[in-house]
Amino acid sequence: MLRVLAVDDEKPALEELLYLLRSDPRVRSAEGATDATEALRRIGRALEAGPDGEDAIDVVFLDIHMAGLTGLDVARLLAGFARPPLVVFVTAHEGFAVQAFDLKAVDYVLKPVRKERLAEAVRRASDLSGPAPAAQAVAEQIPVELGGVTRFVPVDDIAYVEAQGDYARLHTDGGSHLVRIPLSTLEERWAARGFVRIHRSHLVALGRIDELRLDGGATTVRVGSAELSVSRRHARQLRELLMRHVRG
Repeated sequence: MLRVLAVDDEKPALEELLYLLRSDPRVRSAEGATDATEALRRIGRALEAGPDGEDAIDVVFLDIHMAGLTGLDVARLLAGFARPPLVVFVTAHEGFAVQAFDLKAVDYVLKPVRKERLAEAVRRASDLSGPAPAAQAVAEQIPVELGGVTRFVPVDDIAYVEAQGDYARLHTDGGSHLVRIPLSTLEERWAARGFVRIHRSHLVALGRIDELRLDGGATTVRVGSAELSVSRRHARQLRELLMRHVRG
């Protein structure tokens, strides 16, 4: 059962959000704050009280554009705590999904808020409301834009990533998604999740490599139905990593 704080400086929007949250059986309590300062004060009390205290907060539903500090500012401040509450952004603006990903957001809900979409965000938060939830959230999903709708793709569903200029195309079993994140950034973020650079244009999930082939000095890997070239500078390291992976 989640203890929720909703933050929005527009009172009608806040009241509607609280009504929907309180209607969800997974929400134990839902309180509201009309600005970032009030929200931070309440969150501070919650952190001091600890997870079992009366003022505890499991997840914060944050508007982005507010007078004074924005929702992004609040999330940046929360990231400095060892055990901050989870964060769900609720906004009328589509252009902040990458920042949401960087700030460990569980979900990114667009206004006007639909009951079914909010229920999905509550489900995500409920699933992650265990030990060290925020760190787990950022590692598990990445926001992508699909026809004006922001969706979160699980990183474990991604087989390989292809560089396309300043963008990266994420390849999953069900299709591909273009995100405005350089391949070098994803390489750094996902190294701990088993993604390895095999070429200046490709980043591959080690566990999704089905076949390594050496042919006349050229090295390739097969990932599902895709055959990808491995550059000479990455070939030796890749072979060593694959051997460790198999032994492990």
